[in-house]
Amino acid sequence: MPTKQIIDLVEARIREVGQYQMEEQKSLLSLKVESKGLNQLVSKVDVTSEQRLVEACKAALPGAAFITEENTISQSKDVEYCWIIDPLDGTTNFLHGLQVFSISVALYKDGKAELAWVYCPKMEQMFFAQKGKGAYLNGAQIGVSKISSLDQSLLATGFPYYTFDEMQNYLELLAHFMKGTHGLRRMGSAAIDLAYVAWGKFEGFFELNLSPWDVAAGSLIVSEAGGEMCDFNEGSDYVFGNSIVASNPFVKKEFMDSIRTYF
Repeated sequence: MPTKQIIDLVEARIREVGQYQMEEQKSLLSLKVESKGLNQLVSKVDVTSEQRLVEACKAALPGAAFITEENTISQSKDVEYCWIIDPLDGTTNFLHGLQVFSISVALYKDGKAELAWVYCPKMEQMFFAQKGKGAYLNGAQIGVSKISSLDQSLLATGFPYYTFDEMQNYLELLAHFMKGTHGLRRMGSAAIDLAYVAWGKFEGFFELNLSPWDVAAGSLIVSEAGGEMCDFNEGSDYVFGNSIVASNPFVKKEFMDSIRTYF
């Protein structure tokens, strides 16, 4: 079972990496930026951040596997414990000088989330959850909102970066929510979107074509805050699958009815 020593070691490194990212963003124009493909950007900050996080996680729990965005360590999940890391979720925001980016780290045991952190360096927001022990922001317990009507809800989503096969359905769903809610927000970091559902700032979040490192931590934080997680088919394959939905339990049925109308 994860110990306080493991939690403290990893959290300290996450804060250190966040400070490094803020310092590097100040010299943004001199960063070496490379392309990973259409609409996917990577900088030296992503890679260096990941290397530092992996180093701390290896020290905290020797022998654990890793799934990481930048592939700085061999990828595997076929052992008891597995770290899932996004060193900089919101790279495009970061590269454009925006403050909305995060570090996402999760520890899974036998395919189930045990620990999760989402850290927003610029806003000094450290979200944390441990399985069965609740969700926290900077040490204070948080919970999902109590709003029970979709027309009173604020929703979050993301837009496709590189897979556009379902764009028409997505646009129709967006139009539906634009007309029937308090609005839609696109933060540019799925990890932050999920953490903000847990915090009660958004009533729901939905997106397609994300990767495990985008959502592995945030999904546990939502669940421990009293929220509900599923995929577009109302199944449980939202971390390693093609779609994800998070919401408070009070709007879930109405929220999912809308999504299922278009998907």
